[in-house]
Amino acid sequence: MNNLGDWIRYNANWAGERVALDLGEERYTYGDMQREVTRRCHLLTDALELAPGNHVAYLGFNSCELLFLLFACARMRCSVMPLNNRLATPEHRWILAHSNTRLLIFEPEFAALAATLEAELPDLRCIASNDEYLTLLSQCDDSEPDEPGNLKDPVLLIYTSGTTGKPKGVVHTQDALFYNALNAIHAQEMRALDHVLSVLPLFHSGGLNIQTTPAFYVGARVTLLRRFDPGETLEAIQRLRPTMFLAVPAVIQAMMDHPLWNNTDLSCLRMVGTGSSTVPDKLLNAWHERGVPATQIYGMTESAPTAICLPIAATQSKLGAAGKPAMHCEARIVDDNGSVLGANERGEIQLRGPNLFHEYFQEPALTGASFDGEWFRTGDIGHTDDDGFYYIDDRKKDVIISGGENIYPAELENVLAAMPELAEYAVVGRPDPRWGEVAVACIVLREGMSLDADELLERFDGQLARFKHPRAVVVFDTLPRNAMGKVLKFELRARLEAGH
Repeated sequence: MNNLGDWIRYNANWAGERVALDLGEERYTYGDMQREVTRRCHLLTDALELAPGNHVAYLGFNSCELLFLLFACARMRCSVMPLNNRLATPEHRWILAHSNTRLLIFEPEFAALAATLEAELPDLRCIASNDEYLTLLSQCDDSEPDEPGNLKDPVLLIYTSGTTGKPKGVVHTQDALFYNALNAIHAQEMRALDHVLSVLPLFHSGGLNIQTTPAFYVGARVTLLRRFDPGETLEAIQRLRPTMFLAVPAVIQAMMDHPLWNNTDLSCLRMVGTGSSTVPDKLLNAWHERGVPATQIYGMTESAPTAICLPIAATQSKLGAAGKPAMHCEARIVDDNGSVLGANERGEIQLRGPNLFHEYFQEPALTGASFDGEWFRTGDIGHTDDDGFYYIDDRKKDVIISGGENIYPAELENVLAAMPELAEYAVVGRPDPRWGEVAVACIVLREGMSLDADELLERFDGQLARFKHPRAVVVFDTLPRNAMGKVLKFELRARLEAGH
């Protein structure tokens, strides 16, 4: 195998009439997909004049086009850069300028934004994925390129979703995506007969690489939804009968709250993957009660992201565990001095393996500071149990130190998850003159429901040690979140400090 594009070429030769990818009325066999990818190789290099090492930005919703471009870039030694379509114009402008991107392909819905970006960035060429683009594409043949890329070439540039502030450009080589695919396939027991329903945004590493791209390695089928909608997702499960599905906690909660949840036949699903943030037991059990194993996949953009996974057979016996290191990834827990800790001792999770990112784009000092030798510092706090299973306790920056005691917000959020009156919830630290910090429960009430602060706080009695209890409750209209539904806790802390 020379490059990731060979996944498509091989499966086209092996089982070319098997369905590879569909979205609505679009449907492509592996043979079709091979032709579409090779045509884009010529489009990028001949018509659009990209050179090896260039970036191709893509702005849109979930689409077959983005996946065609990914595999074409792999063959042509370019990188695809999927943009978060929910960002504001200044954020897009900063990312495009920082990445030195010269070509942006956009879906027609984003024409006004693209025009603004093109006017403000004189070196940027923007082209809509219809009309002119399709005309150029129709003039390209589907012959193999002469000098294909290799697994050491960069192929994916993803800017982090910014849970801690300013985005960072994470550079992945083809090698990283290859080993991520092996990790994901092994952990999820993926096979050619599987059918993946993909609803998470493909501009995020999880939506792109936990199930979607690995499926093309094994020759499985991928169905995309343009955007997540709980009703459309449940209807798609009922109608299309996929075998695999990936959902973050916010997506699971939205599906559970939808009227179709209780009446949807979920028996086609042999597993559901989840992760992205700590997952309350309530959300995991919602699947288990319907006979579907809900397994966790821990990782981050920098790990491509599959790093620690819960075996499907252990989903109920190890409820709440992140799992064990994936086949091609090592993990360890260390203290602040870098000493490796034993079972049931909390410290920072570090990762090592070929699935890790190559660098932060144009940030050599930050790249170096993110590693302890060969080990990547995740910034997450966790521990292992006596059986070697890893548990994620919290983000290192989110741990609340109150009166010298560490409080892990995820523990408190697991209690809040069981309160039916709450639509959203998060726990953050607020400065306190006596204790240094105290825990504050930030909540959003469900429409038409009420819950006063005293009653909420009383529900922590007998659940957690007294020192861990929230000292205050603050009600919000909505909580700030990124595109994957993660609460932006740094924004919440800023609001509290500003006197919300």
